Amino acid sequence: MAMRPGTEQKLLDAAEELFFTQGIAATPIDAVLERAGISSATLYRGFASKESLVAAALDRRHDDWVAVWDRAVTAAQDDRGRLLAVFDALDAYRSTPSGSRWCAFLGTAAEYADAPDDLRAVLDRETGTLRRRLTDFAVPVVGDRAAALAEQLLLVVSGYLAMRLRDPGLGTEVARGIAAALL
Repeated sequence: MAMRPGTEQKLLDAAEELFFTQGIAATPIDAVLERAGISSATLYRGFASKESLVAAALDRRHDDWVAVWDRAVTAAQDDRGRLLAVFDALDAYRSTPSGSRWCAFLGTAAEYADAPDDLRAVLDRETGTLRRRLTDFAVPVVGDRAAALAEQLLLVVSGYLAMRLRDPGLGTEVARGIAAALL
């Protein structure tokens, strides 16, 4: 029996809020159930495990992030702006209700050195999306250097997200400057 959409939404909201601010291992599934106001039987109708719930929350977060990035790309004035729009998107995403103190994907990867298949798939999807989009946006700017530049920008973006743990108020100015220098 499938979970009702409203129930699934409440469960994913609670999972995202707790897992990605307090930590996955530190958050018992009972806390998620209590926050969502649902029973464990309801949870297990839709998700086989805590990890499959985390994967679903990450999948939803990925889609939300890409939508924010798409808006930043659309607002850019030129090819260079579209490439650097990832930093506008990071700023915009951070101001959303789900823009936690740092990257939920990095946090999940750190908590699961050997992630179960469903988590590994969503982590790989997120990294692949970053890599592919950065490469695609880099082609009109740097041509055949696009793949190499995308790898460099992926490292800059990941480093910025990791630094937010040390400085929650950190803006993207330094990361954006590094990216501009790489161009």
